[in-house]
Amino acid sequence: MSEPPSPSQPSLTVDGVTINVPSLPEAVTSIVSAAQQGDNFSVCTLNLDHVVQLQQHASFRAAYRRARFVTADGFPIVVLSRLIGARIERTTGADLVEPVCAEAGRRGLSVFLLGSNDLTLKATAGRLTERFKGLQIAGCLAPGSGFDPYSAEADTAIERIRKSGARLCFVALGAPRQELFAARCLDELNGTGVLCIGAALDFIAGTQSRAPTVAQRTGLEWAWRMLREPRRLGPRYIRCMKVVPRLLARSIPQIVEARMRKAA
Repeated sequence: MSEPPSPSQPSLTVDGVTINVPSLPEAVTSIVSAAQQGDNFSVCTLNLDHVVQLQQHASFRAAYRRARFVTADGFPIVVLSRLIGARIERTTGADLVEPVCAEAGRRGLSVFLLGSNDLTLKATAGRLTERFKGLQIAGCLAPGSGFDPYSAEADTAIERIRKSGARLCFVALGAPRQELFAARCLDELNGTGVLCIGAALDFIAGTQSRAPTVAQRTGLEWAWRMLREPRRLGPRYIRCMKVVPRLLARSIPQIVEARMRKAA
């Protein structure tokens, strides 16, 4: 379950999910600390597409609510947090991988890569170990395209992660599969942190291109992606836009409470 931030800090809660990691540095510190302690935990990054799925799928909500660390991925989530006075910065799964690997290399925490395809995994593993001295890749696995988080294939993946001894596992399966799989890992692994990272492994391998930095910083990464893949992403972003008014309306009590607390 998501752990609440300090009572002195305002926080944003969306459909029972609290953004409890306000920045990339704090996310890296929290993840590495938990891994060093030998904890089982999961990490999710909330964006508008996830908000849509939170409202539609009980299993996805349950998986998200079990995550120990939740960051704000989508720019609209960041804007909402600012309305309640929370100092939250956008932190995506792609943002997390390299700084976490840098710390993992320094502290002797081995990592496992799950997702994408064999070619991407090989390239990603090579690039990460070249960039971060001491980083140990305990294993890699590319599930089939129809991967089911509750299948025998998922059982095999969990066993592979367990046998590898990895303290951190990066899962790049896309939502909701990666979050559902991460929730399973909480019950079936011992001492492994599972990070849901979307297309991050493809970005590192160079098999997919991430939006330019200026688009990321201005909240227009979604527009850049949609222009590149309009047929696939257009319907998704239309659904996301439709949820914004409801999301804002549901957040009004939090905004009013935060403003009243600040005025008191």
